[in-house]
Amino acid sequence: MFQCPFNNMEMEICFVTSNKNKFREAEEILGSGFRLVQKKAKIQEIQSMKLKEVVKHKAERAYEKFRKPVVVEDTALYIKSWKNFPGPFISWVIKTMGIKGICRFVGTDRNATAEACVAYYDGKKMKIFSGKVRGKIARKPMGKKRFDWDRIFIPFGFSRTFAEMRVTEKNRISHRMKAFRKLEKYLKGLKKQI
Repeated sequence: MFQCPFNNMEMEICFVTSNKNKFREAEEILGSGFRLVQKKAKIQEIQSMKLKEVVKHKAERAYEKFRKPVVVEDTALYIKSWKNFPGPFISWVIKTMGIKGICRFVGTDRNATAEACVAYYDGKKMKIFSGKVRGKIARKPMGKKRFDWDRIFIPFGFSRTFAEMRVTEKNRISHRMKAFRKLEKYLKGLKKQI
């Protein structure tokens, strides 16, 4: 059953994530008129190279758990010289070889694409929004650890990794920002319909 996510004029968004850094970035990215509420849940992720399939499944499971409109997000890192691997398996690769290992084994073509997918699901309608940033893999990890691969991803047009940037600077250009801005536009459209 659909539940209206609006409380007076502010829209409450149930963001299902256990990652406090991801929550903080999303909270900063979304504009006024939205109140992000973090919900922690252990949700088994499917294994797929298609990020949209991963977030779709995650949103369905999150809705089953909380029975209210939910937002979930996941990221992928596509390394060109690895034929776009690891994609959504980046966490597994980091656990297996570490971010230093990625830097060492990328090779001469260091081009990569970062992608974030955000899914909004209200029990009936699923909307998925993607944001991408092209860049390259650094020669070595640099910057403060907020997200593991932020320390090795340098967006094109910059000489610093995401992790070397202030959060506000990263949030102006990141893949997460692009996906959440699309979500924000969609949710503003929902507000107008009510």
